[in-house]
Amino acid sequence: MAASPDDQLATMLTNIPEKTGQTLDAWKKIIAKSGHEKHGAIVKLLKSEHGVTHGFANLIATKARESGEDVDLIATQYSGPKSGLKPLHDLIVKYAKSLGQDVELAPKKASHSLRRKKQFALIIPATKSRIDLGLALKGDETTGRLEPYNAMCSHRVRLESSKDFDTEVKGWLKDAYSRSG
Repeated sequence: MAASPDDQLATMLTNIPEKTGQTLDAWKKIIAKSGHEKHGAIVKLLKSEHGVTHGFANLIATKARESGEDVDLIATQYSGPKSGLKPLHDLIVKYAKSLGQDVELAPKKASHSLRRKKQFALIIPATKSRIDLGLALKGDETTGRLEPYNAMCSHRVRLESSKDFDTEVKGWLKDAYSRSG
């Protein structure tokens, strides 16, 4: 039976000293001293200056960059110039959650996916004054506010205030939710 990805990772972590000549903690100190912060720069340093193979360099760089802190992706998205959009985001999420107990919230680095068995909507703080609400409404016509979008969410609605999140948009969101189950 093949080892699981978790088992493979554990084996690689255990083998770092033997395969690279240093412990992970020692590599972290070397990286910190180098001043490199970006993943690619760290990998390059480990490979070119220390002869570490790509797989181990990638693993060491990943582990060196982990802070151990949980990052609130939503708070990060709505910090700074986009902070005024947070109440609109929260309004959309509150409505989506009211559609059913099976709504799954999946924050990502630059967006917030709303899922059921599959994604039915995507909240994206597109600019400092606008949220793009992607909707999975494949096959539906586009109309003035309901624009064509991308493969994951066939349509988009541009929202600039809570007034824009009206009965019509809620209807589209409810429809996308019902199709995803």
